[in-house]
Amino acid sequence: MSRTPRALVYGDVDLNLIDGSAVWAQSTVEALSAAGCATRLVLKAPVRTGRLIDPIAGLPGVAVVRPHEDRLLSSADDRPLSPVQASRVLALLDQDDPCDLLVLRGRRLVTRMVADGHFDGRIWAYLTDIPQSPAEMTEQAREDLTRIAEASARLLCQTEELRCFLETWVPEACGRSLLSPPAVPDPGFTVPEHDRPHDPFRLVYTGKFAPRWNTLPMTRLPALLAERGIRAELHTVGDKIHHDPAHPDFRAAMARALDGAAPGVTHHGGQPRAEAMRIAADCDLGLGWRDTVLDASLELSTKVLEFGALALPVVLNRTPAHEALLGEDYPLFVPGRAELPDAAEAVARAVREPESRLLAADRCRQAARQYTLRGASERWRTHLDRAFPSMPAAVTRRSRPLRVGVAGHDLKFLTRLLDHFRALPGLEVRLDSWPALARHDPAASRELADWADVMVVEWCGPAAVWFSRHKRRGSRLIVRLHRFELDADWPRQVDIDAVDRVVCVSPYYARRTREVTGWPESKITVIPNWVDTGQLDRPKTPGAHFRLGMIGIAPSRKRLDLGIDVLEKLRAHDRRWHLSVKSKPPWEYWWIWNKPEEREHYDAVLRRIQTAPLLEGAVVFDTFGPDVANWLRRVGHVLSTSDDESFHLSPAEGMASGAVPALLPWPGADEIYDRRWIHDGPEAMAEAIAELGEPEPWRSAGELARTQVRQEFSLERVARTWTDLLVSG
Repeated sequence: MSRTPRALVYGDVDLNLIDGSAVWAQSTVEALSAAGCATRLVLKAPVRTGRLIDPIAGLPGVAVVRPHEDRLLSSADDRPLSPVQASRVLALLDQDDPCDLLVLRGRRLVTRMVADGHFDGRIWAYLTDIPQSPAEMTEQAREDLTRIAEASARLLCQTEELRCFLETWVPEACGRSLLSPPAVPDPGFTVPEHDRPHDPFRLVYTGKFAPRWNTLPMTRLPALLAERGIRAELHTVGDKIHHDPAHPDFRAAMARALDGAAPGVTHHGGQPRAEAMRIAADCDLGLGWRDTVLDASLELSTKVLEFGALALPVVLNRTPAHEALLGEDYPLFVPGRAELPDAAEAVARAVREPESRLLAADRCRQAARQYTLRGASERWRTHLDRAFPSMPAAVTRRSRPLRVGVAGHDLKFLTRLLDHFRALPGLEVRLDSWPALARHDPAASRELADWADVMVVEWCGPAAVWFSRHKRRGSRLIVRLHRFELDADWPRQVDIDAVDRVVCVSPYYARRTREVTGWPESKITVIPNWVDTGQLDRPKTPGAHFRLGMIGIAPSRKRLDLGIDVLEKLRAHDRRWHLSVKSKPPWEYWWIWNKPEEREHYDAVLRRIQTAPLLEGAVVFDTFGPDVANWLRRVGHVLSTSDDESFHLSPAEGMASGAVPALLPWPGADEIYDRRWIHDGPEAMAEAIAELGEPEPWRSAGELARTQVRQEFSLERVARTWTDLLVSG
């Protein structure tokens, strides 16, 4: 970061009451401060207790803004801010001291901020209270989330499952979604050993009290356990009792139970987070048991992680998320239908089977180590470094920003690079997006050519020809050439004397460019395609190592038929192998489908898939779209069976996801990818893939591939190379 980023943080959260959302606000500010960000936390309501505010008020670069006390409201009203009021307050604060990012929590709040439009492009929205199942994802919800995604710089998702679900339903979220899991602070004290439990056995619950969190039935556990001959007591910490219209009697009943009506319950009230952790650490078993209606939640319980940091085992529901976190054989999942007697049975097991309790404690401890506050601050630092890169040294010596123009008919291979250029201090970027390969507004193009210090033209096509003939004296012109342009007349029409540099994406095509055009070698350079390794690095789903993947199968030179050969050879020995294809169908490309030979090729391939016995049910065609990172979670091997490619991004994207690449020797492949991934033909490819059929060798090969792509093609590395080219020539 060239300067200290400035953040405003606001959540639809009352920091008088301790619950998961309030803890999020505290942890986010702590992590941002540790990441070197100047942070203003704006309070929703007047704070009557310093339990959550005091630990962060003195952190470096942190200020607490109290709208009710600082005269930021039009009326002297102590009620919590509404989303409309919050939007006005945040806009006022931004006018006085502009922020670089606005971190928000709460869907209703974010929707209001997006409607106002003041912070478009600066919102970092933390999303939890959104639809988390297809049944809940109404068309209205989808439209609302699309508007949020389009207006946000980043979307912060608590879990990988939530991120993938959001990207599936809201394509605009792809590339903007960052993983932002809960952060658990270091206890700050010596955690006691839990090998010898107390007598009575101490259960503990911390957080909000709500019907679906089973907090009222929990208060009956000591009495229920006593009937089983187990002396136990329940310790509770928290002061937020939900008012639930669906359960009108809950609030009063909960208050009575905490106030002594339930035998064996000791209520400690609201406490600072550190003190709540001390109380929990002096207990024997944490309670994370909830109503089964929450089992499908895509969120992660901060409570489980906090207990884990204290080496406390936790009784909780068996859900896919909990199995992924703690293992399918975690011993303290609530059995049966997860009702009160089932929860009592799980607690009884923890008491009567010390080995189960100690195993559960170790699993929880190991899980919590992945969610430390230090880890959260490192993630934030990485995010901020990318969002706010340093100013290039050469630009600091200029009296005005470097003007960069970018032109072309198809800029999809430049998207993340453009984001980087726009974020660079000292650069001003403007686009000339041609609506078609040879169609543009000459006046707009002329204006850009006269304005720019550096022009970047994507594709060596008609745009490169035009800008080479209309270059302003003293400016520089950079043209990027991919592959197909060499088969056309455009390179011969380019005024190469006006071009300062031609960028090719691979050494092979750099040589071919010199051979075909005769252009000077000094003008031709190689910068590979970029791969967003951070976005693609996601955990694989079970069974991924038996799934092949192909991205893009049109035109026919992509050779889907050879990919089918590989699949068929694998399935001849093991029917667990499958192939997933993510691509537009060829008939959606008019320039392909108009050719009889292309139609014949796909007719033969598709007929083979339908009729070959070994291929029955083994090939899946997935919808084309930007959710490649999500799709690659299910893929263990990415195939590149093309006749020729300029670079072929698909294997590199697969490598970044931990998939193993498998390529046929198309010209130049061995100058981009490690030869170990390149095979002589489909049979050799199938044999190499089969050798990695078991999880461990496959995982090891995937890690090697991931390391290679980070070192060679990461977005950060390629962006630095492009930046040097822009500012230094």
